[in-house]
Amino acid sequence: MRKSNMSELLVGSVEAGGTKFVCAVGDEHYQVKDKVTFATTTPQETLARVVTFFKKFPNVTVITVASFGPIELRKNHAKYGYITNTPKIGWHDVDFVGYLKKELARPIIFTTDVNGSAYGEYVAARIAQQPVDSLVYYTVGTGVGAGAIIDGQLIGTLGHPEMGHVLVKRHPDDLKFEGICPFHGDCLEGLIAGPTFEKRVGKKGQDVDQSDPVWDIMAYYLAQAVVQQTLIIRPNKIILGGGVVNKIFLDKVRLQFKEQLNNYVEVPKLEVYITMPLVENNGSATLGDFALALKQYNQK
Repeated sequence: MRKSNMSELLVGSVEAGGTKFVCAVGDEHYQVKDKVTFATTTPQETLARVVTFFKKFPNVTVITVASFGPIELRKNHAKYGYITNTPKIGWHDVDFVGYLKKELARPIIFTTDVNGSAYGEYVAARIAQQPVDSLVYYTVGTGVGAGAIIDGQLIGTLGHPEMGHVLVKRHPDDLKFEGICPFHGDCLEGLIAGPTFEKRVGKKGQDVDQSDPVWDIMAYYLAQAVVQQTLIIRPNKIILGGGVVNKIFLDKVRLQFKEQLNNYVEVPKLEVYITMPLVENNGSATLGDFALALKQYNQK
């Protein structure tokens, strides 16, 4: 990628996942100027690589960090900017924001990975001239999380939403599976996250044929979550992303959703209401991070 002009307005994005980090620099038109991806290892090694990347761009004005969690978002809390009670080994109580501020001396916006993705999809819809006032974004991968936007604002006051850990009604053919969540066992994440494939059928998700009944079981659970958000938030749109979600699985979720909702409330056509992300190649979070950083810069 070409070197940036020092007079350009540049912002930064850190998509901090439990498996990998994606750091990027972009301009005011959301165009990526440079990007690097590396594995999530120890906090010391991983955060040092973040710092090394951004030190190449002294004119980056604001950096948005969209991180796996749980994280502390209350600015008046002693642990604001920390990754808190995470099951990720070695990352419990890591002062993410404090370290970056010390090393980079830039303003840092801190939010969840799914909030970043949700905001990215909100912006992408406007760019595509398909604007929505509200949406919920679920990611289903190594874990399960969701972010929600209402009237352009991310929701959550006491903390960020943890929609991946809601309880769902068990599928009658799945009663013996205990779930894999270390905190709740058979919460939504414990029943549909990617690693559940290996626990149920001894294969990774990408190796499980789409005709396998396990996909119907997982669609049953995810559809319940979509029904919950439909009835609680009443969003314009619900987006399903992450490594587990594909077009065939999406159709299964829509079918289950239609059956479970049973026409109780009106929603748009399901092909419009329940969709995969507009932004390709898992780029929703990077776009959302750029947009959040630019929003803060422009409010100064």
